[in-house]
Amino acid sequence: MHYCRDMSLDDTASGPSEAARPPEFRKVDDARTLRALAHPVRIGLIEALSLGGAMTATELAEEIGESPTTCSFHLRQLARYGFVEEAGGGKGRARPWRMTSIGMEIPTVDDPETTIAATMVARLFRERQLNRYQTWLETNATYPLQWREAAGDTQLVFYMTAEELKQLNAELRALAGPRFQERLTDPSLRPAGAVPVEMLIFSYPVRLPPADGDNRKAQS
Repeated sequence: MHYCRDMSLDDTASGPSEAARPPEFRKVDDARTLRALAHPVRIGLIEALSLGGAMTATELAEEIGESPTTCSFHLRQLARYGFVEEAGGGKGRARPWRMTSIGMEIPTVDDPETTIAATMVARLFRERQLNRYQTWLETNATYPLQWREAAGDTQLVFYMTAEELKQLNAELRALAGPRFQERLTDPSLRPAGAVPVEMLIFSYPVRLPPADGDNRKAQS
């Protein structure tokens, strides 16, 4: 699973020190860290900081609809696991926080405990994303025509092998990621009129593969 974060609803400009940071993906592959991440407030904080740049607990509270006290607690927990860090300056709830990396990769591992934790994290992310998509469906009539024409909603079905699917996903990430990723951390690269755009790409088999014997019979 890969999470290329373009997910906050705020477009606040980041400071120069943040803009100079190249985007980096963090690999999260242990159950303990994944369980620490699997909380709706922490997912909300990560989304807000990923696109909004450095924010204080009070600013984040306004962004995600929680109290500053709640945000402060969960920011400390995220810092404990290396997801966020203090950006410098300020005291108490006036201290700004920032992401330590932009982007997250959760590798597929053959460990039931890690798989359960990863599934929970994925579900929390996807619920928030699909809620935003539902909001788009309900409100897109209020957007200018050029944005309604530019937005896409495509469903495709292919016959392919697991290796071909893996390669296709790698090609899609390589196509979209590098072209726009630096705009997350460097607002000066955003052209006039640019707004946060979320793209969700799901790819999964819709049925179990045949057993080896059945596969040979189908090809004979």
